[in-house]
Amino acid sequence: MTVADPRLSDAPAHSRTSLLGRRRGGRPSRFPRVAAYVALTKPRIVELLLITTIPVMLFAADGLPSGWLVLTTFVGGALAAGSANTLNCYFDRDIDALMKRTENRPLVTGAVTPRQALVFATVLGLASTALFVAFVNVLSAALAVGAILLYVVGYTLLLKRRTSQNIVWGGVAGCMQVLIGWTAVTGSLSWAPFVLFGVIFLWTPPHYWPLSVRYREDYANAGVPMLPVVAKPTTVSRQIVAYTVAMVLCSLLLVPLGGAGVVYGFAALVLGLAFLGQTIGLHRRATRFERETGGRDAGTLEQLRRISPMGVFHGSITYLTLLSVAVAVDPFLRISWPF
Repeated sequence: MTVADPRLSDAPAHSRTSLLGRRRGGRPSRFPRVAAYVALTKPRIVELLLITTIPVMLFAADGLPSGWLVLTTFVGGALAAGSANTLNCYFDRDIDALMKRTENRPLVTGAVTPRQALVFATVLGLASTALFVAFVNVLSAALAVGAILLYVVGYTLLLKRRTSQNIVWGGVAGCMQVLIGWTAVTGSLSWAPFVLFGVIFLWTPPHYWPLSVRYREDYANAGVPMLPVVAKPTTVSRQIVAYTVAMVLCSLLLVPLGGAGVVYGFAALVLGLAFLGQTIGLHRRATRFERETGGRDAGTLEQLRRISPMGVFHGSITYLTLLSVAVAVDPFLRISWPF
């Protein structure tokens, strides 16, 4: 996620592009246009999605798959995600201009024109498909195309501005990397990748809704009905806890349905309970806040001070990262269950 640069928010529109081309140290970048195109792909989101790809490939291969296969799958997945994110920026440029969190994206500042972004997204999508077809397999290519369509059409165009459950069903696109990684190795699908698909699907609301609480005012100003905009804090926190419980239970299914060993099973249980504890803490703070304010909306800043949602957001990233590590190392430290 990008954090708004205060220099950009205060700068006139004609000067924002030049500021985008500066590094953090204040020196002009040699490649401001390249940096703008990279920003369109939302590299931090791409990185988070791809955290799951390589571990799944290791699990599917029950060891080390071909290095070339890992590289081409990784690059192909990154290109597909970059294409989807760029198209998201293209279609959401109107509401991005209304939100402090996104007001400095390249299409808002003018660093990249809408036509240039559309061409860039198309090139990335075609390159991803070609790479998968040529060096991986057709099934993985089809899943990559499906992920792009789900994110752009399903989430961005159909769900995001219409329902508070947008991120729940829109999160399906982010789960596709698991299936892509599995099919890249095996050429087929089985129960194991769908269990991991389910984990990420159920992980998405506890990951994104705390961030939506943090930027609740932004989404409200832009008219985007994220759940924290239309529901009370306790409703949001209660659903976060419920999804987390379901996520932990789903993660444990990889033992009977996917053949995961003791290392993964122990890690999934410990990590899941630790993250569940964080979400329960969030619900307690939300309940206390709502009780003390009599259910009145005391404003975003007060919510942030009292509810502190970002700890759960960062905790969700830690959970998924460490669970992916457990998926990756389990084939190499395979300890069978005694029963």
